[in-house]
Amino acid sequence: MQLLTVVRPAIVVFALAVVLGTSAAAAPAMNSRRNDDGTKTLTFDVQFSPFELVRSSSTPDPNTGLGIGDQLIFHDRLFVKGTQVGDEGGSCVIVDAGEALANCVSTIRLAGGTITTQFLNSPPPLKELAITGGSGSYRRVAGDGTLLEHGDGTGTESLHLFGVRD
Repeated sequence: MQLLTVVRPAIVVFALAVVLGTSAAAAPAMNSRRNDDGTKTLTFDVQFSPFELVRSSSTPDPNTGLGIGDQLIFHDRLFVKGTQVGDEGGSCVIVDAGEALANCVSTIRLAGGTITTQFLNSPPPLKELAITGGSGSYRRVAGDGTLLEHGDGTGTESLHLFGVRD
């Protein structure tokens, strides 16, 4: 699950991104592989959505334009070989306005169920994700992942999962 970093005049703002599903029943197979250690890796091309900034601070940082407690809300789409296979929605709460640092949570919706993530987000393009749970085929899942922003509104998300039911 990944964040999108956007630079605007005198304001650095960012948001997370991942997936959007047309229909769980109609979604094609995931781009996944079973690893030698029993884990499963899912890889997606991410199309980031514009994020929504919800202000809660009346005193934003003069350099970033963000205030502690402000939220970034997002809904991104995930693709495999050009076909949309899911979506991801979430929010990031600003915890350090001067660093533009946010605590983010997201839910990835796929044909077999959902996967939840949590991570600290800041302007560098590589995000490290913790897999915190799931539902359906992913109900016993744990693991980690990465989200790499390409700088053009797209990215690549890879999830390394333990406990996936086939």
